[in-house]
Order: sequence, then C-alpha cells, then structure tokens
Amino acid sequence: MAWPLLIVAGLLEVAWASVLPSTEGLTRLGPTLAFLGLLAASMVALAKAAEVIPIGTAYGVWVGVGAVGAAIVGIVAHGDPATPARVFFLALLVASIVGLKVTGAS
Repeated sequence: MAWPLLIVAGLLEVAWASVLPSTEGLTRLGPTLAFLGLLAASMVALAKAAEVIPIGTAYGVWVGVGAVGAAIVGIVAHGDPATPARVFFLALLVASIVGLKVTGAS
C-alpha cells in the first residue's frame, strides 16, 4: 500500500505545483486554499509512505514524480518547450524513479 500512496503523493505534488501560479503570490484566496490543501495532502501521503519505504527512496520518488508531472503539465498546458533534450532528461528521471523502486528495500 505504501507505493501506491507514494505515487498519489507525487501526483498531489504535481497538482499543488500546477495551482501555485494561479495564487498570484498567495494573494488570491480560492487558489491559495486549494494550493495549501493539496500541499498538505501531498505531505501527509509522503509521510505515511515513508513509514514503510526508506526516506531517501520515498523522497526521491516523490520529487521525481512531481518534477516529471509538473514538466508535462508545463508542456501540455502552458506551452513550455518539448525539445528532444528536455524529453530525454524527463525520460531519464522516469528511469531513475523506476530504478529506485526496483532497488528499494520495500
């Protein structure tokens, strides 16, 4: 159950990172509340997953899922560049995430 929870934590990280720009520096109440709620949920899920998964692995996967997901949201929703080099390095991040899972103790 810890690994699916960790993936959910990473996806929640993508969600809060995606909402952050709409807060306009945490000055807009609705988006700021959404941001804070998603951030808290992401942290709680990470903390619960880290009870079973070693923290170095859990944190690495959480950051990786968040970074890849946020980059994909940027490409799809915000017109960020999808150059071959950028896609290669995103794939390298995914390979690293899979590597952490495969070599992890739990």
